[in-house]
Amino acid sequence: MQWRSLVLGLLLLRLGLHGLLWLVSALGPGLSFHQRFPFALPPRGAPHPPWPRAAGRCGRAHWGCLLRGGGCGPAGGDEYEKRYSGAFPPQLRVQLRDAARGMFAFGYDNYMRHAFPQDELNPVHCRGRGPDRADPSNLNINDVLGNYSLTLIDALDTLAIMGNSSEFQKAVKLVIDTVSFDKDSTVQVFEATIRVLGSLLSAHIIITDTKQPFGDMTIKDYDDELLHMARDLAVRLLPAFENTKTGIPYPRVNLKTGVPPNSNNETCTAGAGSLLVEFGILSRLLGDSTFEWVARRAVKALWSLRSNDTGLLGNVVNIQTGHWVGKQSGLGAGLDSFYEYLLKSYILFGKKEDLEMFNGAYRSIQNYLRRGREACNEGEGDPPLYVNVNMFSGQLMNTWIDSLQAFFPGLQATKNPFYLHVGMDILQSLEKYTKVKCGYATLHHVIEKSKEDRMESFFLSETCKYLYLLFDEENPVHKSGNKYMFTTEGHIVSVDERFRDSLWQDTFPEEEERNAEKLKPNELKAMNSSSNCNRVPDERRYLLPLKSIYMRQIDQMVGLI
Repeated sequence: MQWRSLVLGLLLLRLGLHGLLWLVSALGPGLSFHQRFPFALPPRGAPHPPWPRAAGRCGRAHWGCLLRGGGCGPAGGDEYEKRYSGAFPPQLRVQLRDAARGMFAFGYDNYMRHAFPQDELNPVHCRGRGPDRADPSNLNINDVLGNYSLTLIDALDTLAIMGNSSEFQKAVKLVIDTVSFDKDSTVQVFEATIRVLGSLLSAHIIITDTKQPFGDMTIKDYDDELLHMARDLAVRLLPAFENTKTGIPYPRVNLKTGVPPNSNNETCTAGAGSLLVEFGILSRLLGDSTFEWVARRAVKALWSLRSNDTGLLGNVVNIQTGHWVGKQSGLGAGLDSFYEYLLKSYILFGKKEDLEMFNGAYRSIQNYLRRGREACNEGEGDPPLYVNVNMFSGQLMNTWIDSLQAFFPGLQATKNPFYLHVGMDILQSLEKYTKVKCGYATLHHVIEKSKEDRMESFFLSETCKYLYLLFDEENPVHKSGNKYMFTTEGHIVSVDERFRDSLWQDTFPEEEERNAEKLKPNELKAMNSSSNCNRVPDERRYLLPLKSIYMRQIDQMVGLI
């Protein structure tokens, strides 16, 4: 493996962490969201408040000193050890939690002020954005934007998680009163499912939760309107599953007319195989097996097409022939959430076949994709890296990593306080590089810092939410006693016994019986880890995951030093 490729991979993994290069600008006059959230950003043009400063020689740059309680340790110590080692004091977590909440508030306020009811905010020019009607081939926009107030819907459960009941209730009523899916919009089934369907279901679950852990999020005279809207959207997506010889859905559907003529017969594995969580929840809330059945059929169809030799799947498939158009197998774009949802579907619904598929996939991933030294955090050789290989031969195709691969450590029960330091770096980087007049611009290039005038909805549904929860130790997500799971778009759903009960028989009883493998006790735990990477040893919990020389090389590559 070439060293340059390894460093580039580690760079992208470090900078990935869920679409993280978006951020806020300073507060302008107008909307009063910051009064509802007791956190204020300075007026535009005012100097930024300094980050917490430790006393003495620690200085502003040496976070490690502050994090260890003010002592810098031996003079001449390694800069990266000082910066990234040590536990976080409670007051620093509170400051960073409030900063993340302020980021969300500013983005949300500006969307509501300048863009609603359109789908997204153009934060540079302070206006809204909808589907590109002039250019139907502009899939980067039209796959996502359906002319249904996307950003407002996507942000609903973030409002609840941050405890803002008044704005959550106002936003829910706006969605109920103003949003319709009866639109001549051709959208990607996957994006509409994870961003819109998932958020409607999450908000419905929050509203109807008898425990109300986030505060009073109930809606007066609520009559399951969000659930009915979710069903309406899902019904409009169902034509994508019709007239395919494999059962794998078409990638796009028109919300009024169904599958467009001359539709593309090629779809990515993640797009077709990551619908089961949302469709399954909908089926079990409604008592209607239709939605779970079509989603599960797609998953099983993809699984049946895996290589007989390696057990791996490719990243692009023809939905009519079952032929693999893209033979690259990896953990990033095109495959990522397929693996994620195998495990999460088992956790939610308790179906043995989902766990069996996940364990089989995990074995193949470990056998063919994992490279580098045996131990995760020590020993000689290159740090472990998951590469991209040919699905049939297992031979190396490339060593690049895209940001979407950053989900995998979370899927493996990985926990290290280093991520608190990374989260702090993210907040600072977003503040410095992506702040624009009315929100958070997309960063095109991590070195040149060029921007696109677009704030995607997942900035509010995922990026701000994850950063907020990273630092909010007392949040009900962590402390309420309820068990929650995040969808691939960051929407929370409760891990509830009612989702393990269905009013219908197993969807594929004969196949389940034929393909079933007996699972050994604790096999999930065993398969979902590596004997050498199961967890960070206690003695290394506050040490760097990489040697400081590697960290420095990564920072040099992106112009941080």
